[in-house]
Amino acid sequence: QVQLVESGGGLVQPGGSLRLSCAASGSIFGISAMGWYRQAPGKERELVATITRGGSTNYADSVKGRFTIFRNNAKNTVYLQMNSLKPEDMAVYYCNAKIMVAGSSFDPYWGQGTQVTVSS
Repeated sequence: QVQLVESGGGLVQPGGSLRLSCAASGSIFGISAMGWYRQAPGKERELVATITRGGSTNYADSVKGRFTIFRNNAKNTVYLQMNSLKPEDMAVYYCNAKIMVAGSSFDPYWGQGTQVTVSS
């Protein structure tokens, strides 16, 4: 069984910073792309940032220049450094990873979500 465990969410004032972490564990043969998505109340889940195994990144326009995604392949962990946070960044943030289990295809797995609250 594969698990994605997120940490690092919390309450921060506008302009502040947070770092989210997501560690994958279990019977993992390999991980390709990893990423972060978020869902605000009443809105659809949206992509925040993705990163390939080789380190190529992609960001939503709304977070470019403020958020940085990076990963540690040896630890099966992906991070999201969030700076200059705005109230509109407030959401539940979900980790996603495409994981190969027991020689099968790369399938998407999701974390349980971590709340990020931006408020003064």
